This record gives sequence, structure tokens and C-alpha cells, in this order.
Amino acid sequence: MSQTSVEFKADSSPLYMQIARKLSDEVRNGRYQVDQALPSERTLSEQLNVSRVTARKAIDQLVEQGLVVRRRGSGNYIAPRIEQPLSHLTSFSEQLQQRGYTPGSRWLKRSVVVASADEQLSLALSPGSKVARLERLRLADDVVMAYEVSVLPEAVLPRPDAVGDSLYEYLDSVGKLPARALQHVRAMNASPELARQLEVAEGRAVLFITRIAYLESGEAVELTHSYCHSDHYDFVAEMRRTG
Repeated sequence: MSQTSVEFKADSSPLYMQIARKLSDEVRNGRYQVDQALPSERTLSEQLNVSRVTARKAIDQLVEQGLVVRRRGSGNYIAPRIEQPLSHLTSFSEQLQQRGYTPGSRWLKRSVVVASADEQLSLALSPGSKVARLERLRLADDVVMAYEVSVLPEAVLPRPDAVGDSLYEYLDSVGKLPARALQHVRAMNASPELARQLEVAEGRAVLFITRIAYLESGEAVELTHSYCHSDHYDFVAEMRRTG
């Protein structure tokens, strides 16, 4: 591992915060690549001539920001990151596989329930209609990327446990693969429960994404709410001038 280029500024912030900011900048600027190991706390403390406690607290900051993940018995590594074009409809699993990550799901709940008023409206369902509700954590190389709740008409998904890691793979197998979707993205602060699921600090900014997906016929087949770890996602849109 090459000598780190951290330089301390004459400011009033704690030393570990200065180290964390510099390392954070270097991670975001591409000096460290995804899945690359950071220097150990011992190495970092020796390189910077600081205590191991200070080095540990600096790395703790990067972990809290979602830039670094700790692997027990192995070390600290740069967390996965997804660059998602907004012009293409792809599943979470497809996005990860295209970038060389291993997608996974940690199931929290799978059930068939009566649709809420909002779900009825989004999916054009009659009052009293039932839906399959899937609640899970989405993983990339075992790192939590998002907390996701997907709702589908019972006619499309009568058995929620039939879905494996990829919902779209299931929909393709039953001839209900979406052809288009409307997606809204906004920022929100993590509630205590959401912070626990995403393993971030309470009140931390996360991305809230709502997607309604449709068949070519116009039938709505999926409503998904995703709460994404903001440091793991970049959304990219190509824009053209018209007129």
C-alpha cells in the first residue's frame, strides 16, 4: 500500500475528522477502487504519526458514511457503488451483475394482504383487492445497499415465496416483465427503524425512490418503494436540447 497523502489543515476540528475528510475525498475521487482494502488502523497510525485510537475513529467515520465496509478478520474495504442510468429500466440484480457484483436479498417479510388506498390507486386496483408485499434488504457482495418494499397484484404474484433474488426474473418467467416505468427520486432523513435496517446513523440522508412499472398494455404490475444508501448510488441522466 502506498504512503497516504493526508495533509492536516490548521482548523479546529478533531484530528480524526480531518483524516476522515481527506480519506473520504480520496475515496470519492477514485484513488481507492471498489473492494480495495484501506490501510489497517496500525498502518494508518504509523503513516500519519497518530494514535491507533485516532486512526480507528477516522475509519469509523468512513464506515458510518457508507464509503467503507468492515469484514471481520479481513480488514476495511471500499464499499460497492452503483451508477444507474435513468433512461433504462433494469432490475437491481441486473444492475449489479453488469458491474461485476453479486446481488442478494435478505428477506424480512413476504405476504399477501389487502391493498392500501395508495396501493389501489398506484396499481389501478378495486377496493378490497389483495396484493403480494415483499419486504427485503438488497445486497451487493453482502453489503446492504437498500431497504425495499415491492407490491404486486395477487393475480401477478399469488405466491410471494416464489420470488428468489430477482423479482424481474420471476416476472419474466410468468410473462409479466415490465416494459416501462415511472420513477421518482427524492432525499429524506432516515427514521430510527430505517437507520437500523440500512446500518446508518439516525437522521442520515437517504434516497427514497418510488417506481411504478407497467406492461406494454398499460397494466401496472409493480409498485416499489426503495430506501437507498445515498453513498452507494449515482443516478445519471443524459439530456438533449430540443426545439
